[in-house]
Amino acid sequence: MQELNTYFQPIDLENWDRKQYFYYFTNMLPTGYSITLEIDITKTYHRIKEQGKKFFPAYLYLASKLIAEQKEFRVASVDGQLGYYDVLHPSYAVFHKDDNSMSNLWTPYCDNFSDFYRSYMEDQKHYANNHGILAKPEMPPQNSCMIGMLPWISFMHYSPIPFASINKYFPVLQAGKYFDREGKKIMPLSIMVHHAVADGYHVALFLQNFQTAMSKPHLWLN
Repeated sequence: MQELNTYFQPIDLENWDRKQYFYYFTNMLPTGYSITLEIDITKTYHRIKEQGKKFFPAYLYLASKLIAEQKEFRVASVDGQLGYYDVLHPSYAVFHKDDNSMSNLWTPYCDNFSDFYRSYMEDQKHYANNHGILAKPEMPPQNSCMIGMLPWISFMHYSPIPFASINKYFPVLQAGKYFDREGKKIMPLSIMVHHAVADGYHVALFLQNFQTAMSKPHLWLN
């Protein structure tokens, strides 16, 4: 079994290029923002189905992979020390059809899709039917972030509203119900970020890379 990656790299705050922005957007004008757009998932969706696999874990993997490539989305404060986690592990909801409730589940991220998919399916087998707020007996690691999907709603905007102070400046991703349009399969995707760690440029880069990867599944589906 692969060891869980929880590596944390401290930030040299005095020489950090976002020092002023971080202070401004956490102390003077605490700000987060959410952006929603439509992603063409046609090629990845069909490639996944040709392999007899599920689309949702492919979405989880790709989002986690791109987060691992952008340090702006992996900032946290640990024991008062600001730093970057090496990776973030996807945390997501499983739905229970028997009582229409949901439970949290998480799967360790690894950079190989086949290995990640295998771990995801194992988690589904062993924990997906467990009710309660946590489906897995182990607590999610500190370096986990919410990557969800609302399979019932094709929304035009989604904006989660946090009600507590935070020490993790991770994004929150939410996909919507995908649908067909002009021969393409379209999926709404929302991303919420904290302005202290990421500007519009960083979000635009992430979304551009997400769309590019969805259009070129042969580069990451192994």
